Amino acid sequence: MFVQQMNHLGEIISLLVAGSWTVTALFADKASHRIGSMPANVLRLSMAILFLGALLWLTIGQPYPVYATREAWIWLSLSALVGYVFGDWCLFNCYLSIGARFGQLFMTLAPPFAAIAGWAILGESLNWKAALAMTVTLSGIAISILSKEEGSGVKLALPLKGILLGLGAGLGQGVGLVLSKVGLQYYTDAIPPDAPERMASMLPFASTMIRAVVGAIGFLALMSIQKDLPKLKQAVLDGTGMRYALVMTIFGPVLGVSLSLMAVQYTNAGIASTLMALTPVFILIPYAFIYKQRIALRELLGVAVSMAGVALFFLL
Repeated sequence: MFVQQMNHLGEIISLLVAGSWTVTALFADKASHRIGSMPANVLRLSMAILFLGALLWLTIGQPYPVYATREAWIWLSLSALVGYVFGDWCLFNCYLSIGARFGQLFMTLAPPFAAIAGWAILGESLNWKAALAMTVTLSGIAISILSKEEGSGVKLALPLKGILLGLGAGLGQGVGLVLSKVGLQYYTDAIPPDAPERMASMLPFASTMIRAVVGAIGFLALMSIQKDLPKLKQAVLDGTGMRYALVMTIFGPVLGVSLSLMAVQYTNAGIASTLMALTPVFILIPYAFIYKQRIALRELLGVAVSMAGVALFFLL
């Protein structure tokens, strides 16, 4: 009754999601600097597997992604390799290069990249409205990363390496989302009529668990190739680093995903997606406070324009 009477519940939950992902970004930044980007990802995904397994056990009686077919595993695995291994590797290393504040700004490119991937992979329409939204989003990022100096014209205000990593992070997130959508559809089609009633609502969590398993294996493989596995042992023994990873796990794959699923139940998906994409705005003040950095007017304008592009993308 309380839920039914409470106005704008979905919008409030969406804002909580943006706040949750802001916390995740801040601690991912700290974890990347403390224990390294790949150990941080391995620990985050490993703990997510444990949390999600416990959640599935409590809700459907099985601590693993039951009923998932080979096709579901293939597409969700591809999603994990693109979204987690490639995308998050770029994102966490982007934090090391330009910080979480600018790193999250590049994540506003995920919706445009997802639209292009949806057009290429799924044959979804890509109209002038989407093109306009992409242009506005890119313009906002350009405002933030370009500066004009007298006598030298326009130049990059950030290291090129960080910019390329940010672009890779947005690309991985967007394309990974489309691949996971395909995998989730295969998973949905495979659920038998006699499955537990809660199975339908737990499908996103079961799919996330598959992605987390493959992502963790992918990062472990990369660390093995680079002979960096000893860094993982050092990270596990680092109490502060482990606390950072735990906070990332709770506010990211566990709490963030749960709240995002709740949000779309109580409000329009476009409104929810736009509000959940406010992380680049929310992160400005705490990041500036923690790292004692001044926020330039140009950066504020860039974030505002990028967010307008995201809003146009979902709400047009």
